Amino acid sequence: MSLKVWGTRSGETALAYAGDELAPGREAWFRAVDVHAPASVTFRWLCQLRVAPYSYDWIDNGGRRSPRELVPGVDELAAGQRWMTIFDLIAFVPGEQLTFRMATPPARELFGDIVISYLVRELGPDRSRLIGKLYLPDPRGPLERATRPLLCAGDLVMMRRQLLNLAGLAERGV
Repeated sequence: MSLKVWGTRSGETALAYAGDELAPGREAWFRAVDVHAPASVTFRWLCQLRVAPYSYDWIDNGGRRSPRELVPGVDELAAGQRWMTIFDLIAFVPGEQLTFRMATPPARELFGDIVISYLVRELGPDRSRLIGKLYLPDPRGPLERATRPLLCAGDLVMMRRQLLNLAGLAERGV
């Protein structure tokens, strides 16, 4: 298993993601999960990232638990909205894709200009896929080059948990 690609199926890394045009030529990492829920429900839960990160709350949500019920209005999308505390929504396709860019100065200083696209694919009436693609800037120096494998491993742990949490919540229904 590669730390850069986890959970994807054949062809999913070659799909068109909104971030492809916004961050061309960057190193990319992929994470994906199956969801036993319709794509519309999965996308609605993906929109919950507007209010919480849904990974390990004790690490990246100040110890507050990410909501386990849908928050009204978070699926009303507009470019420039703040998501997961440190990202801005920069592009979206309603019901299908969300793309974010690292927004806060401390996060950009620590991690760089990271862009993330999430894609929801319908597989059938009650099945979908949730895929994340991270676009990383070139390392800014030898320290970033040396620590990139640690960032990759850490991201895998965090985004894996995030995608599994969102899938589990979507599978409960709306």
